[in-house]
Amino acid sequence: MSSGIHHITLITRKVQANVDFYAGFLGLRLVKRTAGFEDAMQLHLFYGDAKASPGSLVTFLVWEDGAPGRLGHGQVGEISFAIDPASIGYWLTRALSKGIRMEGPVDEFGEPTLRLKDPDGVIVKLCGVNGMRPAAFWAGGGIPEEHAIGRIRGATLFTEVPEITEGFVADHFGYRTIGTAGTIRRMGSDSGDVVDIRDASGFWSSAPGTGTADHIAFRARDRDELQKVHAGLNALNSSVTSAHDRRYFYSLYVREPGGVLIELATDAPGMSVDEPEASLGTELFVPDNAQLPVDDVKVVLPQFAMPGEERVIYRDLPFVHRFFMPENPDDHTLVLLHGSGGSEASLMPLGHHVMPKSRLLGIRGRSTEEGIARWFRRYENMTFDQQDIRSEADAFAAFIEGAITAYHLDAERMTMIGQSNGANFLAAFLLLHPQAVRRAVLLRPMQVLEDPPRADLSGIGVLVVAGRDDPFSAEAPKLASLLSAMGAIVELREIAAGHEAAAADEVIAREWLAAQGV
Repeated sequence: MSSGIHHITLITRKVQANVDFYAGFLGLRLVKRTAGFEDAMQLHLFYGDAKASPGSLVTFLVWEDGAPGRLGHGQVGEISFAIDPASIGYWLTRALSKGIRMEGPVDEFGEPTLRLKDPDGVIVKLCGVNGMRPAAFWAGGGIPEEHAIGRIRGATLFTEVPEITEGFVADHFGYRTIGTAGTIRRMGSDSGDVVDIRDASGFWSSAPGTGTADHIAFRARDRDELQKVHAGLNALNSSVTSAHDRRYFYSLYVREPGGVLIELATDAPGMSVDEPEASLGTELFVPDNAQLPVDDVKVVLPQFAMPGEERVIYRDLPFVHRFFMPENPDDHTLVLLHGSGGSEASLMPLGHHVMPKSRLLGIRGRSTEEGIARWFRRYENMTFDQQDIRSEADAFAAFIEGAITAYHLDAERMTMIGQSNGANFLAAFLLLHPQAVRRAVLLRPMQVLEDPPRADLSGIGVLVVAGRDDPFSAEAPKLASLLSAMGAIVELREIAAGHEAAAADEVIAREWLAAQGV
């Protein structure tokens, strides 16, 4: 059978920093950007050589602002790229000039090796190896051809059962043991790359998250070879296997006995199946099974710029947040506050439908309840932590002030939209910090302050939209009356809907904003 690494997939927390490191610093080509096959709300980036050759590919699932994982046994712990041994000095100088910490060179199995960490803390090694030049040099990476990364040199698997993991990789993926050093057994393939099996006995177990690897993929020549391996694994009856059509390759997943997730992927059809080689990596592709329309998926996924291009420079502010910038945006900003269990991206499709040319600023609530994001704590269904509401409102006021300054936003051209728990918080914020709000759209809101202040809401426009079938629909008119009594210009509407946002909300919000002169 054929052997060798097809690709390695990891998880990143910040897409822009990831692109700047792998495309900008390392000089790899971004060869594909897709929505995730398992979750279309997740961006997936592929880097490689000029032709996206198998063996050159490292890919990233983007968990923007996601929780960090934990490195441990049952996981790929390190990745390495091949460079010419004579290029060690070039990369040391390049790292120094870019302010990137690099260690070495040290000798690893006779190869001069530099060690560094990517922005998520993943250990990346540059190994001086003769005869592993790129199959297709990428001239757009800013690296001279003689110093460019050749391909993936290898990966290190952390396992508590090194002998069993070693046998599994040898039996099913065509590797053979070629050396040992301390607690590491090195295995080589016919393609020239290596897999290091590290004895991680005594380490803690791994946990998925940003800054960790999701899986390593080995190469299969074609679907027939894939099926043969599949049959062999099934005969073991020791690990669940699953086969998939990933559009760019056919694949098989299995966990080896030490817990590392392994994929077997065919070389064909390749990354150029839906994109010409000359323009690889320039368009976003969305799988047919996406939960949302393609345009909505594009709004939800985090945006990024290629090295040298203009981008949003994110600031360290009190709340996790994300911008969506449409083509040729106007000067208006929609500030979006999600409902319980949502995220900073949840209302972006709604916001984009309401005002297609507006900048969208989605914000994530900081309170959590059984692992889901909220804007403030609650004790029971209708009993809320009053101090938490007020303290989070103070923090949100600081966030809005900081965002206006950092991102050069026009406060007069800003509208806030909240849904469910986000609408409840926005209504409380309006009462506690009325000077920070010009216009507010409240979808399925209720009054959550037990002792609301006598705020002056004069001149502030508020749209309240209740759902006729919402169990809490009776609360919206009460809130509307309270806000109106304090001087707000309130419009109360009811639609044939439940608690969730509906298409009718978008129509009403769009018409209301137009009437406001926005």
